[in-house]
Amino acid sequence: MKTLAFFNNKGGVGKTSLVYHLSWMFAEMGVNVVAIDLDPQSNLTSSFLEDEQLLELWDTERSVPTIRGLIQPLLDRLGDIGTPDPVEIDRRIGLVPGDLGLSLFEDRLAETWGRCFDDNTANASDAFRVTTAFYRVMERAARQRNADLVLIDVGPNLGAINRAALVSADHVVIPLAADLFSLQGLRNLGPTLRSWRAGWEDRKAHQARRLPNLGLAIPSGAMHPVGYVVMQPSVRENYPVAAYRRWIQRIPRVYSKEVLEQPESAEIPEPDPMALATLKNYRSLAPMAQEARKPMFALKAADGAIGGHAAAVHASYRAFWDLAERIADACELPLSARRLSRRRESLVSSPSHLVDGP
Repeated sequence: MKTLAFFNNKGGVGKTSLVYHLSWMFAEMGVNVVAIDLDPQSNLTSSFLEDEQLLELWDTERSVPTIRGLIQPLLDRLGDIGTPDPVEIDRRIGLVPGDLGLSLFEDRLAETWGRCFDDNTANASDAFRVTTAFYRVMERAARQRNADLVLIDVGPNLGAINRAALVSADHVVIPLAADLFSLQGLRNLGPTLRSWRAGWEDRKAHQARRLPNLGLAIPSGAMHPVGYVVMQPSVRENYPVAAYRRWIQRIPRVYSKEVLEQPESAEIPEPDPMALATLKNYRSLAPMAQEARKPMFALKAADGAIGGHAAAVHASYRAFWDLAERIADACELPLSARRLSRRRESLVSSPSHLVDGP
């Protein structure tokens, strides 16, 4: 199981949209996926599910546990995580739904981070149960769905919930907008990731020495930087407008220094290998996809994707396919060679549908 978080402490950079579309694209590639919504705003969950499903899901008598329901015993200090039952979105996609009530877990996570070092065994054990709760939910959900990949959506902050989410992540993709605020955000994000990674390494070492028989699945907390994805706000003749191009050109240097800890004098290859994609703004497709409850690249003529829209659908398919391949390669996620070869051939003709075959 590979765990991959999409993380930026700045909002509005496309984290949820990326997780949603890549869930479908990896499924298209034959990968079994679990998407987990660890943003208390639950935007990923509302992208996947209709309003009626959300009402049923968040009812107090819900039968399918949300992430809040799964960690409720830890909130109540009366037990451990519940058993996840991912919502089946597609035969290859399962969703661990978000919940507005997840924000109540913030204080509990903040409290237990330091208590991992407690000399009292009971306190330290509780602290590790709480800190690893998200990872253990992912592990159980992936086992239920026979999933190869867990995609993690988080909120735009540097709080305790996101720290626990990133501790659960083997890899991290950073979505960025082409603006000054994203560059400034990178300057906060890189040191934060290093601090969280080092803090978790210390806690794992302490657990190995003092609590060797804890009996919990302990995440690596590697948070390996896979690269960044730039979400363009607008496109003119296949290029960003000049104001945005200027910011895009500055990203590789800031990413190299702040996230990869390379010296400012380090040479950055051209093109930047950490630049996973620069995605166009498919503004005309977004409302159509929301109405059809589909990813943009799966829209058909019956959904209104005709003429120029059909060409945009084709382009979005190719863009997300290429991005998924690059992420899979960086994360060493095996993909079916036969399936990839078959789909590459069809990209030239009519790619705007999801494959039903194996």
